[in-house]
Amino acid sequence: MQSCRFASIQMISGPDVAANLARAGALIAQAAQAGAQCVALPEYFAIMGERDTDKLAVQEDYQPQPLVHGSGPIQQFLARMAQQYGIWLVGGTVPLRSEEPARVMNSCLVYNPAGECVARYDKIHLFGFQNGSECFQEADTIRPGASVVTVPTPFGRLGLAVCYDLRFPELFRQAGEVDIWVVPAAFTATTGRAHWEILLRARAIENQCFVVASGQGGTHPSGRSTFGHSMLIDPWGMVLDVLPTGEGVVLAELKASQAARVRTILPALRHRVL
Repeated sequence: MQSCRFASIQMISGPDVAANLARAGALIAQAAQAGAQCVALPEYFAIMGERDTDKLAVQEDYQPQPLVHGSGPIQQFLARMAQQYGIWLVGGTVPLRSEEPARVMNSCLVYNPAGECVARYDKIHLFGFQNGSECFQEADTIRPGASVVTVPTPFGRLGLAVCYDLRFPELFRQAGEVDIWVVPAAFTATTGRAHWEILLRARAIENQCFVVASGQGGTHPSGRSTFGHSMLIDPWGMVLDVLPTGEGVVLAELKASQAARVRTILPALRHRVL
């Protein structure tokens, strides 16, 4: 691993894709101007509709080289931002066409500074929650992915997980040794208050890695409330920076020396027997 400055962007996305992209662009610019070399957007950054089915109307065909061949506006935007600012960009999630007309893939795309899409992770675990006053069933409109994905970068090996994936530590362990896990999310206010930070810190501690979490953080036009608290966490489980609510950027230097020190003084990854 090499040290890098990593930024996590927090948004309060709504149903208007163009408006969301404009806001995301301004926040990416802010992060880049602050020296970020890697930037992560939240889940559903391009659309959080009035209804769960709204994303079906803006789904895109996957195009790994959108700057060359053209594609949907969301992928074009991500490629352009990465190239314009010379950054590695983790594009939250994008609704990509699946084999089922009524369901999309909820896909996290990673772009290099040339604007090339170098990785795609389709969210595996789909959120289901019902407590009497709130009901969420992502499986109604999203088709689950099947493969764990990691990405080699100049700064180390990145792992990709999305929101509800955070509750399944076996996904993280299946990936092997990862330097930085990036977790775009739209945690509800209810579940976020109870579990968000403790789960993020646990994943950092048990995998002795950095965790970069980018969330939605406020009340959306649909009335849904998301928890926010986008944060960066070091391999000892310490929170380096956090934004409790509202739109904005959190940024920290992820120091390679810190990761090496933690893995040296407490070599838990080498002590595994299962």
